[in-house]
Amino acid sequence: MNHDTEHWRVAKHATHHARGMVSAQHVLAARAGAAMLDHGGNAVDAAVAAGLALGVVEPWMCGLGGSGLMVIWIAAEKRAVTLDFQGVLAGDTDFADYPVDPDLPKTLMGFPTVRYNANIEGYPSITLPGAAAGFEHALRRWGTLPLATVAEPAIALAKGGVEATWFTTLQIALASAVLTKDATSRDIYMPGGHPLAPEAHIVIPGLADTLTRYATGGADAFYRGDLAADVVADLNAGGAKISTDDFAGYQVLEAPAHMQTHRGATAHVMGDVSGGTRLRDFLAYSAMNLTTPPQLPTPDTWLLYTNGLNAAFRAHNARIGRETEKGSCTSHLSAADATGNMVALTHTLLNRFGSGVTLPRTGLLMNNAVSYFDPRPNWPTSMAPKKRINASNMCPTVVTRDGAAAFALGASGGNHIMPAVAQVTALMLDFGMTLEEAMNHPRLDASDRGSVRADPALGQAVMDALAREHTLEIAQRLVFPKLYACVSGVAAEQDGWSGLNDPSQPSGGASGPAPFTHTQAPSSLQDVRA
Repeated sequence: MNHDTEHWRVAKHATHHARGMVSAQHVLAARAGAAMLDHGGNAVDAAVAAGLALGVVEPWMCGLGGSGLMVIWIAAEKRAVTLDFQGVLAGDTDFADYPVDPDLPKTLMGFPTVRYNANIEGYPSITLPGAAAGFEHALRRWGTLPLATVAEPAIALAKGGVEATWFTTLQIALASAVLTKDATSRDIYMPGGHPLAPEAHIVIPGLADTLTRYATGGADAFYRGDLAADVVADLNAGGAKISTDDFAGYQVLEAPAHMQTHRGATAHVMGDVSGGTRLRDFLAYSAMNLTTPPQLPTPDTWLLYTNGLNAAFRAHNARIGRETEKGSCTSHLSAADATGNMVALTHTLLNRFGSGVTLPRTGLLMNNAVSYFDPRPNWPTSMAPKKRINASNMCPTVVTRDGAAAFALGASGGNHIMPAVAQVTALMLDFGMTLEEAMNHPRLDASDRGSVRADPALGQAVMDALAREHTLEIAQRLVFPKLYACVSGVAAEQDGWSGLNDPSQPSGGASGPAPFTHTQAPSSLQDVRA
């Protein structure tokens, strides 16, 4: 592994604001969300605006072609709710279309790969996306602004385009083998057969129009109207079996959050469909084995955290009957407002650039979430017609104390997600660290995989303690490969809110309430002041 690949330490300072905060994996998305707070909206409005914008500025991670999970803290009601808007298999899904190829390595999800990689790339790998339904459901139930207003920053970004950075070029290069197989994706991201160079301008054909149609017609247009017809027509032309009936029948699942108390605080998470149960197991293990935390983490603390993470993953693997995913590309954002509402939203295309397919009529980059399902029968996660994804590493989390908002967290990074969220949560609750201190603190990664990975910045004493009981991988926290997940969080302070995105993410950032400005500013938001 990398002991000393880089010889500098990167850290980020938290952003502070009295009236709310949005943190995301791209600073333009954070600003899009914060503009809703400036416009008088709440945390739900901000989260949806940021989520839509991420699909434009970070298309390799998420978008309306993907799915996700959301946890919302409703301050006035002192309760947390969860939304499951995960992907669903087509009604005509058939095992025969996904024959296992024993000569190929396992997928990121730990399943056998099928012939021609049909479950991880191209049209056969696409599930029915849920993001459009999930966003509107949240906005309709708890938002205060209309979808047309909330979508304005994303539409402006899609119309004006965004500038590629070196990080964009890296993402495209890593997925180039898949992107070149789809004509529309190739034209957008690989002009002339090469990844877009930094400073190139990215305008995805059709995306601004699709976002406008969605903003006007909502989920009904996306799942049952003309927009749905265009999406399904492209899917079917490419060989996907998803039908208009599949689209028309899509539903968001709303449920109360699962809870775990720890050091006088309460973590609110999703259930077994997420990393939430593992986070609860980890916190319970830590409370049982670290009854009185020392003033600062010690080598024994990190050994305890390692064992707690391994135990949580061991129980999870037994529940679902498979390994967990080795890594994936996802996006997380967290939002909070002045009245104490919080949102933790994680959404994904699964792999980097998902299926690699950009639908020509709509400009939507589509997921490859068929790979969430086992191509072998008789397993908890086996394929079945109209089956919803029922096991994921996404771990959106909101934490409260005495019935009031404390912080909201989540991350991207496959099976690295829950360990990262768990450690930031534990450092804040066990040791009273601020969000900035906990996010910048060196981490380890453990998921019952037979070894433990640790950042050498934890110190030699921690390395020695871990090596006494575990096979140790020593690895710095780098931009790439991203071995410790990418956390985005917001936290309540005495005089307002702080926000921070992981120091390993060069484009990430946080923003307090402010008007949104871009090449083409949103018409009704550009002159608004609180």
